[in-house]
Amino acid sequence: MRRMKRRTFAFAALLPALAWAEETAESAFGGHGMAVFGGREGLYASHLPMFHTPHDSQVLLRFHLADAAADKALRETLARQPSLWTFDPEAFDLLRFTPGHAKPLREFKARFFAGHFERGGKPQSAEQRVVVDEVMLFRRLSPVQREASTGRYRLIGKGSEWFAVKTIDRRPDFDHIVRLKAPQVRGEVDVPLQGVARPGATVQRAFKAKGLTEIYFETDDLR
Repeated sequence: MRRMKRRTFAFAALLPALAWAEETAESAFGGHGMAVFGGREGLYASHLPMFHTPHDSQVLLRFHLADAAADKALRETLARQPSLWTFDPEAFDLLRFTPGHAKPLREFKARFFAGHFERGGKPQSAEQRVVVDEVMLFRRLSPVQREASTGRYRLIGKGSEWFAVKTIDRRPDFDHIVRLKAPQVRGEVDVPLQGVARPGATVQRAFKAKGLTEIYFETDDLR
């Protein structure tokens, strides 16, 4: 009888720890489509986010393709004609891109599309293995309604290929990726905004760029 009491007490003592582990074991498992852009100097992928799970994170990756020939072909294509490409990957837990995650996601398979994979994009011939070189941005999104008169854009790139990506930080908001020609300003810049209207010319002026090509603009998914 005494031994039974000890076992019961030990199990009861573990219950709070088990409950805590269950509550904190978050997951964002699903199919996480991403916008693809870049050129000869680098390839980037931006998660297509929403304000609900499992898609409520803004993620920006620098990557390459394991197939060297396919990697070179994609870089050349995007360098010649900056435009929206996307990929539809195998299902995975998006939270594995969280800085310091115990099991970071290093690679995954994806099908590439010229255009938006859910909106008439042209599928490419073969599935590719995507290798993650760097998680450049990871932000959990807040579903709370919030307004703001400025938006922060982050400049990424190298050499003669530069892109500005908007930080999603309000609701409603918009996802915006542009290519800039010869920007004179580096780093992050706050750009005046008017609701969810396209701010292309304003972004160009903020980075003191000589030209701008819009890669991606989306409002419906972030209402």
